[in-house]
Amino acid sequence: MFSARTLVKKRKKLRWKDKQWKRSFLKLDKKTDPLQKAPAAEGIVLEKVGRESKQPNSAIRKCVRVQLRKNGKVITAFLPGDGALTYIEEHDSVVVEGIGGAKGRAVGDLPGVRWKVIKVNGVSLRELIYKRKEKPMR
Repeated sequence: MFSARTLVKKRKKLRWKDKQWKRSFLKLDKKTDPLQKAPAAEGIVLEKVGRESKQPNSAIRKCVRVQLRKNGKVITAFLPGDGALTYIEEHDSVVVEGIGGAKGRAVGDLPGVRWKVIKVNGVSLRELIYKRKEKPMR
């Protein structure tokens, strides 16, 4: 009897041990996700960069630094496909999407890269690589 207040206080205190509740209450995912829960976002290419892959692989993966149009955040996006870097120049408009890792994390041997480029100036990057379409000039 008369224990309800004690139980409520205890439950409130122990809630902070629950990782999912804590993240949703503090809105951490909303603050850290540059795409803001959207499946894809548009941005402008700032520079081309090469990222070294993690051990045991040895390669330089081609990436681009992209400034998102919706919120101005700068992210690093991977360029999938052989020779994709030749079809992208600085100040091109690109569309990026998640690379497909669990819980929105990085994939494979690319540390910290969570997005990939899917379109360049409104044309699919895959179509450009297979030479089915040509990139429009801006």
